[in-house]
Amino acid sequence: MISPWSLLFGLFFAFTAAQVWSDNDRAENAVIREASAYRGVTLLAASFPGEPETRLRALIRQHIQDVVALEWPMMAKRTASLIVTPHALAEALQTTIALTPANPGQQTAQKEIVAQLEVGLEARRDRILISRSQVSPLKWLCIGVQAVGVLLGIALVHCDDRLAGALAMGIFATGVATTLSLILAFDRPFIGQLAVTPQALMQVTPDLPQASPPSG
Repeated sequence: MISPWSLLFGLFFAFTAAQVWSDNDRAENAVIREASAYRGVTLLAASFPGEPETRLRALIRQHIQDVVALEWPMMAKRTASLIVTPHALAEALQTTIALTPANPGQQTAQKEIVAQLEVGLEARRDRILISRSQVSPLKWLCIGVQAVGVLLGIALVHCDDRLAGALAMGIFATGVATTLSLILAFDRPFIGQLAVTPQALMQVTPDLPQASPPSG
C-alpha cells in the first residue's frame, strides 16, 4: 500500500531536485562564460593601443560595475530584463566595429573582440533567464500532497503499533523537511547565502568593491 506512494514521491522529489541543481550549474557556468568573454576583450584591446584600448577597457569596466550594482539585485528580485541591451556593451561593440585595422593582427583581434562581446551578451541573457527560474507552486503542491499521502500510508500500516508508527512517521517527516530545506536553499540561484555571486566578473576589474549576495 505504501510502496507505490513512496516510489512516486521519491521520483518526483528527485525530478524537482534535478531541476534546482541544473539551474544552479547553468547559472555558475553562465557567469564564468561571461567573465571569460570580458577578460578576452580586455586582453585583445591591447592590439589597439592608445584611445581605443582605453575606451574598450573602460566600457567593460563600466558594464561590470552596472551588473554588480544594478543587475544582480534585480536578478535576486526576478525583475532583470532582456528588453534593453546594456549601453556599455552596445557602445563597446560599436567602438570595435568602427575601428580601422592597420594590419592582419588587428583585423583578427577586431573579429575576436566582436565574437567575445557576443558571447558576453549571450551569457548575460542566459543568467537573466535562469534568475527567473524557480520551482513552480504546482510542484510544491504535488510534493505536499504526496508527502501527506505517504504519511497516511505509514500511519495505516502501523496502526496496530503506535510507537513504531510514530517513529516511522517522524523519520520520514525529518527526511522530507531536510530535503525540502536543501531544495529551497538552492531554488533561487541568485539569492541567499548560497547564491551565485558576481565574483568571477569582478575579477576582470579587480578594483571594483566586493559585493555580498542579496539576502532572501
